[in-house]
Amino acid sequence: MAEPLKNYFGPNITARIAEMIRVVHPPFDAVRFTEDANSRLNELELLPRGWVIADALHRHLPPDFGDAAAILEASLGPRLPPGEGGMGSFLYLPHVFFVARYGIDHLGTSLDLQYELTKRFTAEFSIRPFLERYPEQTLTRLRAWAHDPDVHVRRLVSEGTRPRLPWAPRLRAFQKDPRPVLELLELLKDDPELYVRRSVANNLNDIGKDHPELLADTCRRWLEGASMERQWLVRHATRSAVKRGEAAALQVLGYGKKPAIRIEGVKITPKRVAIGDSVEVSFEVRSTARHKQSLLIDFRVHYVKADGSTTPKVFKLDTVELDPSASVRFRKKISLRQMTTRVHCPGKHQVDVLANGVVLPAGTFVIKKRDD
Repeated sequence: MAEPLKNYFGPNITARIAEMIRVVHPPFDAVRFTEDANSRLNELELLPRGWVIADALHRHLPPDFGDAAAILEASLGPRLPPGEGGMGSFLYLPHVFFVARYGIDHLGTSLDLQYELTKRFTAEFSIRPFLERYPEQTLTRLRAWAHDPDVHVRRLVSEGTRPRLPWAPRLRAFQKDPRPVLELLELLKDDPELYVRRSVANNLNDIGKDHPELLADTCRRWLEGASMERQWLVRHATRSAVKRGEAAALQVLGYGKKPAIRIEGVKITPKRVAIGDSVEVSFEVRSTARHKQSLLIDFRVHYVKADGSTTPKVFKLDTVELDPSASVRFRKKISLRQMTTRVHCPGKHQVDVLANGVVLPAGTFVIKKRDD
């Protein structure tokens, strides 16, 4: 099992930050700063650790935000290479939290510092308070950054405006009216870097959770004369809508027609399974149409929760072009190992086949109680 990220974010990080600052600002008391910042770290998870160190920076840097920002900017290390940043870039998590909390009354200085920080880590968390307080001014800066030569700056334009960014508070105004965000995504949809285009797709996927028709309309328009890269972006942006079986998104991808099929030879083995083991689902999809069909085939499991209710999880399978009377078999093994993202509970689990969003019940399996 991978080491939790928070374990890499302890006294070693505060020591590195302290030395970086002391080199460019000798009056900085590195000893007092590290003692202050480290006093609570062990009891906290990753993000709270970042906030504790940010607060310690505020106590030990000059009280004037402009002076503190200039020192932090001077202390920054080399820029990230193109592509995704590694774990080491989390060194700057306290820096972006510092800007978010203590720079909110200093728009210009804070945006300038975030411009440099995002080249070393990401300012997707810290840009959000400024979008909320100064939406027009911040959006104006982001529109300019959409043309920046640095890939990390361009990615920030999309990632920082995601209405439902993980690990961050939602941007409620953009959930209600995403048009300002879509204007930025239009500038980035054909970015030469996959790193940026993936962020655009994730942002559009977020928008679709609140505005499914707008997602479908945007993707339909973007597919006109689309390159292979933009086609991939649209498929990635519609992935959640497809899992939800939304007809408009399926129609955009060419899977809007009701399938003429039947499900045969369903095998769910074993029928009774213990937590920690696995279950295999296989079935055959046979065409009953007189013409070739474009089919998007998935299946879902309704996982039983501790209170007896269920929550569905969709598993992606494949897309097929199925000739008349032809069939294709699918097989998928599901792990029932306990995870932080899913806790398995005893009970009967319904399995459905999804064909172009149409639900076809396939069978059940039972997760046994410990004493069965």
